[in-house]
Amino acid sequence: MTQVPTSAPKDGVDLSDGSGSPLNKAENSLEEREKKNSSRRVKDVEISVPIVYGTIAFWLGRKATESQSHKWTVYVRGATNEDLSVVVKRVVFQLHPSFNNPIRVVDSPPFELSECGWGEFEIAISLYFHSDACDRKLDVFHHLKLYPLEQSGPQSTKKPVVVESYDEVVFPDPSELFLARVQNHPAVVVPRLPAGLELPPSALTEENSDRRGNTKDHPLGHWFMNFSEADELLKLAAARQQVQAHIVKLRRQMSMVEGSSGTADPASAF
Repeated sequence: MTQVPTSAPKDGVDLSDGSGSPLNKAENSLEEREKKNSSRRVKDVEISVPIVYGTIAFWLGRKATESQSHKWTVYVRGATNEDLSVVVKRVVFQLHPSFNNPIRVVDSPPFELSECGWGEFEIAISLYFHSDACDRKLDVFHHLKLYPLEQSGPQSTKKPVVVESYDEVVFPDPSELFLARVQNHPAVVVPRLPAGLELPPSALTEENSDRRGNTKDHPLGHWFMNFSEADELLKLAAARQQVQAHIVKLRRQMSMVEGSSGTADPASAF
């Protein structure tokens, strides 16, 4: 990878005055302020970005070839189908080595790719974030499913096999620049900010603002699963009830065993 020097002249024009000092001091001053804002952290604040990653696979029918039996799409999307490019810079999908160019890089939303094939395999998905958000990538893995787990009849060309996973990417102690840029974005969950906190002006342009919800009209959107915080809370509550019921059952069984063995409570003798 070739790194482009930040001080390289544009179009062969020297921007210095001969002594090495830049002529456009205003631009340098702006860059210095942005670097300072990107390094200043907001303590005890967490930014959360709900994401969904998965695959949708369609059977191509009886006329399809043996090696091209299914068409499928792998993707990373916002949990409510919002554009993730405010946080995600690019996504790298690593396919099975049998594919031509198995490492695919997607630099713009929607972060997805489509292919045809016949076999199921694990796809490695790497998320790279903007520099003001995080300098580390996030790796997740998804197993491509082409065939339904429970098949009561012949395969359908109209109903795809959909497998998705929900997760939340958390950015603790975000930089002021990152927080200012995403605080009003619908794909990002921002908690109540500390009183008196003054953030730098947001760099979100009108063009980017218009793009924020462009994944809502995704052609496969009606197949996407619905994920929400309320659903997750209901699942947690149900799991908690199951655990509590299991504990009560174990206590009753232990009590019955102690009663049948005739073991007395030592404390009852006093």
